[in-house]
Amino acid sequence: MRASIRRVTAVLGTGALIGGLLCGLTGQAAARTPAADPTTLVNPFVGTQNSGNTFPGASAPFGMVQVSPDTGGQGGYDYQQGTMYGFSQTHLSGVGCGVGGELPVMPTTGAITTVDADGYKSAYSHTDEHAEPGYYRVGLSRYGINAELTATERTGWQRYTFPATGQANVLFNTGRSNQTVLDSEVHVVGDRTVEGRVHAGHFCAGHDEHTVYFTATFDHPFTSFGAWRGTATTPGTRDASGTGANGAWVTFDATTQRSVTAKVGLSYTSLDGARRNLTQETGDSYDFEATRAKSHNTWVSRLGSIGITGGSTERQTAFYTALYHSLLHPNLAGDVDGSYAGFDNKVHVAKDYTPYQNFSLWDTYRPQNQLLEILEPAVARDVALSLVAAGRDGGWLPRWALANSETNIMTGDPVTPFLVEAWSKGLLAGHEQEAYALLRENATSTPPANSPYNGRSGQRYYADRGYLPSGLVLGKDCAHKGGDNDCEHPASATQEYAAADAALALMAEGLGHREDARTFAARGQWYRNLWDSSTGQFRPRTVDGTWLTPYDPVGADHQFHEGGAYQYQWLVPQDPAGLVDLMGGRRETEKRLDSFFAYPSLLTDPAATVRRDWIASPYDYYSKPTYNPNNEPDLLAPYLYLWVGAPAKTATVVRAAMTLFTTGPDGMTGNDDLGTMSAWYVFSSLGLYPTMSGSNFLALSSPQFESATVHIGRYGTQGGTLRITAPGVSDSNRYVQRITLGGHEVRRSWLDWSALAHGGTLAQTVGSTPSAWATGHEAEPPSVNEAAADSRRHVDSALRPSTVATGPGRQATLTLDVLGQSPGALPVHVSAEVPTGWGSKVSAPLLVIHSQRLPVQQTVTVTVTVPVGTPAGQYPVRITADGVGANSVARTGTVTVS
Repeated sequence: MRASIRRVTAVLGTGALIGGLLCGLTGQAAARTPAADPTTLVNPFVGTQNSGNTFPGASAPFGMVQVSPDTGGQGGYDYQQGTMYGFSQTHLSGVGCGVGGELPVMPTTGAITTVDADGYKSAYSHTDEHAEPGYYRVGLSRYGINAELTATERTGWQRYTFPATGQANVLFNTGRSNQTVLDSEVHVVGDRTVEGRVHAGHFCAGHDEHTVYFTATFDHPFTSFGAWRGTATTPGTRDASGTGANGAWVTFDATTQRSVTAKVGLSYTSLDGARRNLTQETGDSYDFEATRAKSHNTWVSRLGSIGITGGSTERQTAFYTALYHSLLHPNLAGDVDGSYAGFDNKVHVAKDYTPYQNFSLWDTYRPQNQLLEILEPAVARDVALSLVAAGRDGGWLPRWALANSETNIMTGDPVTPFLVEAWSKGLLAGHEQEAYALLRENATSTPPANSPYNGRSGQRYYADRGYLPSGLVLGKDCAHKGGDNDCEHPASATQEYAAADAALALMAEGLGHREDARTFAARGQWYRNLWDSSTGQFRPRTVDGTWLTPYDPVGADHQFHEGGAYQYQWLVPQDPAGLVDLMGGRRETEKRLDSFFAYPSLLTDPAATVRRDWIASPYDYYSKPTYNPNNEPDLLAPYLYLWVGAPAKTATVVRAAMTLFTTGPDGMTGNDDLGTMSAWYVFSSLGLYPTMSGSNFLALSSPQFESATVHIGRYGTQGGTLRITAPGVSDSNRYVQRITLGGHEVRRSWLDWSALAHGGTLAQTVGSTPSAWATGHEAEPPSVNEAAADSRRHVDSALRPSTVATGPGRQATLTLDVLGQSPGALPVHVSAEVPTGWGSKVSAPLLVIHSQRLPVQQTVTVTVTVPVGTPAGQYPVRITADGVGANSVARTGTVTVS
């Protein structure tokens, strides 16, 4: 019965959950006790359609192996495809480029007539398919084969039930993956084993490379075998290797023994490592059902870290599916003996931690990392130490690491907030100084020329100017070693550097590096160096230092990464109060938030509004001035209402965003990004949210369920049971009226982590109308960076355009943009030098730029008069802007006389 129910769940469309969200608890009754088996409330098909890019196959929590069907698409499995070509061993959940999919194994029947995956793939039907945590099954209709998958931490299990046939084949396609296979090899060993390796890489536009080794053993002997190179098949051959297409097959006699079980061990260190992993985790057993049961019990335990009551079955399914997706990554990197492949391509042995890999840091530092710290602190600690080891072994800290290689994908400096957050929870104990030294080097310099890391590629400009300018040339002004580059998206990189520096200041202060703390805290305010007060937006500045002109903040000339100025206007987690001041105060900022979220429409039709006014398409980042819940930059935006005294609006926006998480295959807002979007859903469902890495507080809002029991993982000073209650909470009863913690009144819209670290009872009283709870200034969450804004005195200027044309006896006008920044008012003298005999007039020889520590720009025109009889040619006009007590900058324009 459970399998039947799960198959139905897999094909539910978007509307299945939305109706319940809009109408309250309709259809299925509210659950009053936590599910005894939360795996029954997980639908692994969620996110396999509409670019969620999840996978439905089997994996242990954080396992090295993710054995899953491959139909195509960036995640390996696209729900809308009707054929599959194998079951590969590695997948990542919710990535934005093709990745993993190494070693697709495919069962077939009959003679081997083609080794092209498009030639041997099989049709399948969703009505003959089932998935649950740790187990997957499908019928391959072309061959009449029933295929089943399960997994341990480092091994993937496949059981095939063939029709009665003397030619039951299993194909190992080492030359095929969901990314580039650089070379591979495969060996048929004896009559039960196939081994080899796959060397792959080039994730997105990266230059990364890694090698995964495998050994596969069968529960009984095969009767024949063969191998292929390219399209040429050679029966009886045991080996194939090289670039391009490689593979091998084995054939069983299934006339009587129709079931074939294979178990595949992986390692990133060596073939011996794969063998050890397979032996230690599985021994001599081929008991598929016992392995499945063990995997099931593991997931029951992990998902049981949060027990919820209330809400419909659909909502609980959305919640536990999100929690499931949050616990898939990062992944084990090390073998059972602690050996792991380092970022120096050497094998190391971890002594006091378990190595992990696959770090999508630009995504997971907000907020999947924080969820793991609460629920799985031992894993979070090992993940953090694995990053430190990556920096130690590879010579630099990664940004987006796949296996043991840096991809250089995404921009900014996400490793800093990630590790500072771990430090703030005590997870770097014994390694704090080493981690800090790596972070400091990363924040103050760039990697060596021979390093494969981009690092903070714009660091030199950021340190000198206080921002990254627009117009830098890759390979000339900024090192470019593949992947993405900060110098391509300098505006967002500036904001992310500033947020990272503010986080690093907290760590520096805590470790006693006081001078560093002051330096990084000051840099944490450099987000202001891109604030254009004339437009009320963050705006790129050119290499000349003036505002990028012309400028549309919606598209923002793609100077922000995967978002425009509207989405990035809220990315100041270190200083929301300062941002509110820049925007004109609480009321003006509230109005701006209302416009950003289309708030009036949310009150009447939230599900329609979020799909009409918020969402464009999964990869369309530059078309709307509204909230984009498909992506990370503005994930914290709903909680910015807390800094303007409008917590009720946070509740409305969060619940509207939750309508995007449904129980169908399209029930993901966009790429899940290794559990990041799912972690947002989990936190928001609990009425808690971490807005700033390293700050050790959680923002508060109303929860989605009447009760939640959170088992805080025990590690260091944390551990206990947190009970969150909100009797009667619903879509209409979403407004907090009162909160108590352990019976004590909570009047602020946030709680320090220390108040929750050991558990307790967080009790909420909710109602159908907004209340006065946490609306005063004193109730707003902290802004952890309160350093003074940039105090530099500086003048920049740019001619627009730099060349004009005119004729003898006529005039020409040059336009000079003058941008000044100083603690107060900055007088600037503007003068022009023209050829002898020419005339010139400056519209404003003396500018007074009222900066108040912000960049402020004014425009001056310089009109030149060309004497009669001037020969045709090009003539220079030098215009100087001289800041009093600041610098002087000259720009030379050209007047073409014809």
